[in-house]
Amino acid sequence: MKKFIALLSFLVFSVYSHEFDFSDLVKEQSDSVVNIESTRKISGSSRSFGNFPEELFREFGIPIPDQRMPDREAKSTGSGFVLSDDGYILTNYHVVQGAQEVIVRFLDRREFKAEIVGTDELSDIALLKISSDNFTPVKIGNSDDMEQGDGVIAIGSPYNFDFSVTFGIISATGRGTSTGQGIGDYVPYIQTDAAVNRGNSGGPLFNLDGEVIGINSQIYSRSGGNEGLAFAIPMNVAMEVVEQLKESGKVSRGYLGVQGSEVSSDLAEGLGMDKPIGALVRTVVPGQSADKGGIKPGDVIVSLNDKEIVYFKDLQHTVGRTKPGAMLKVKLFRDGKYMTKLIKIGELPSREVEEQPTNESLDPDYPLGLRLGELSDERGQAETQNEGIRVLQVMPNSPAYGIISRGDIITKIKSGNTSFDINSIQDFESSLKSFDTGDIILIIGTREGTNIFEPVEIE
Repeated sequence: MKKFIALLSFLVFSVYSHEFDFSDLVKEQSDSVVNIESTRKISGSSRSFGNFPEELFREFGIPIPDQRMPDREAKSTGSGFVLSDDGYILTNYHVVQGAQEVIVRFLDRREFKAEIVGTDELSDIALLKISSDNFTPVKIGNSDDMEQGDGVIAIGSPYNFDFSVTFGIISATGRGTSTGQGIGDYVPYIQTDAAVNRGNSGGPLFNLDGEVIGINSQIYSRSGGNEGLAFAIPMNVAMEVVEQLKESGKVSRGYLGVQGSEVSSDLAEGLGMDKPIGALVRTVVPGQSADKGGIKPGDVIVSLNDKEIVYFKDLQHTVGRTKPGAMLKVKLFRDGKYMTKLIKIGELPSREVEEQPTNESLDPDYPLGLRLGELSDERGQAETQNEGIRVLQVMPNSPAYGIISRGDIITKIKSGNTSFDINSIQDFESSLKSFDTGDIILIIGTREGTNIFEPVEIE
């Protein structure tokens, strides 16, 4: 009996050890996973008055010492992987954002200066190119085949520890997240509990067959480190972005022109629906696809091209991945019955401009380095009662860089007892003329529905 138990234990241990032995898989990726270092310039606009507050100089009319610090270089690191044998590299947009120089390092210590072929902020993807060939690309898997509970392996450079490997499972698929940049609206993230930390960004997430099924992009953490909540961009989404970046250097997305929310149990009962499912349309943007196609506030969209829409994020993810100009069969619930409409999908309005080199002076048309847009252009003339202007882009090396975010809505500018309500771009530009170089102004507004009060120095 003892011999039988010993034999059984040996067999169980052998099977268990074999099941969780990923050494061969990891070795195969040693030539494909890379470390990425990006360098950008930080403007040295800060003043230092020792223990004397700036207000003291102002109160007594003493000229404020111009103690500008010299510009400095800031380096950040992340991960990436070889996409093709001719040197295309995939990583996250936020790893190379605003970079003047990008260096790609392989595990064998080879280094290459990389060209940024194209970036897409909304999916957090950047496509790089290094000038050589005969590289070893990863194998691309089908992220749509991955299911909750499947095993995954993350490889990257957390805290600059090259080629670190962690193992976990897929905790969920189709996750929507809020990043402050609207990214979660267009990426149905893969959630995993594999240990991912700073520096893993842009690195590959493998299935157990050694195929890349995701790009590690974000973590949810109260401490700043791994807490078992990591999010990866599905490779099927990433490859759609890559194809467009190669062709045109930019990405076009579908746009329906609705704002809405989930359908609760009480709401479903009130509407006469059998179950709480679908995307409730609360607002229809005038002149956009939904408006032209006859969708109305109060409608509940339950499917697109026969694909079930369970949550509002499903609607955003599906429409965002649809090519502009395509026809979508939209099934919706209205006034106690279902109906189907055929709608031509528009193109998501662009809020991006080509990034300016950080060593060049700011474009004078961009006050404080902010490219701005009128809210009336987004909502139509029928919905101009809301105050403010939207930040479309923050230029690198500008006074507002790292303080104000793309997507913020600015409603007021304040400094001491002086304040200005901001209802248009002209209001914003005119208000800045009331301040002098070196003044600190408080920019007031909202970010993802939360109030912001951000100090910015006039330069």
